[in-house]
Amino acid sequence: EQMRLFGIPCQYQNYMVNGLGYRNVVCTLTAGHADKVIVGAHYDVFGETQGADDNASGVAGVIETARILSQLKSQLAHNVEFVFYTLQEPPFFKTEQMGSFVHAKSIQAQKNQIRGVYILEMIGFFDENLVQQYPTGLKWVYPQHGNFIAAVSNLQSYDMSAKYCESMRILDRLECQRLVAPSFIAGMEFSDHLNYWKFDIPAMMITDTGHFRNKHNHSATDTLKTLNISKMANVINGLTYSLMLQPDE
Repeated sequence: EQMRLFGIPCQYQNYMVNGLGYRNVVCTLTAGHADKVIVGAHYDVFGETQGADDNASGVAGVIETARILSQLKSQLAHNVEFVFYTLQEPPFFKTEQMGSFVHAKSIQAQKNQIRGVYILEMIGFFDENLVQQYPTGLKWVYPQHGNFIAAVSNLQSYDMSAKYCESMRILDRLECQRLVAPSFIAGMEFSDHLNYWKFDIPAMMITDTGHFRNKHNHSATDTLKTLNISKMANVINGLTYSLMLQPDE
């Protein structure tokens, strides 16, 4: 409904799993270009939890990105497709039943026209205290505080994460940390970007690092009151700024 109010038409990508129907929601902001970028987030939650950070925060981020870009349509360098995925959470995670796998597979023939996929996965939890944890070996390289946004990419999407963190640096509201590594490194693969990597489509994840920081993850305490809305806005301002930059800027 929000996307409709922004003047961005949507359609359902329907598919069946175990005899039940599921759907992605795919919304297209057409700016008159041949190529496009994709901004996506999964809308399902784990079990019966509220899932405020995981992943209502990402969904809200996609909607806010759409709101801003719909007002700047004439200045866009690419068309923008906004995708809301189903079935990211267990027991479907890392299977071909994930909504993002279904979507990635459906666009593989167009991959030469896709400039990049930006996945918003948990963007709302921040803590200035020394609470940040990491996959093995990374804690010596990155901050111990939990007051930054992370941009996770592989080598193919190296330029995307560089551009995003540079946008965050220019805006100077929230620290941005980049992690560039292959998908087989532990902790690199915990969201929907992984499925685009499988089809050789450049993709990156923007995240508060999820369970490496937010101990409310996948529990009943993952509620709105634990989120920092103003810092979520900083995250999205960085993304929209990055998407507005022309390729040679």
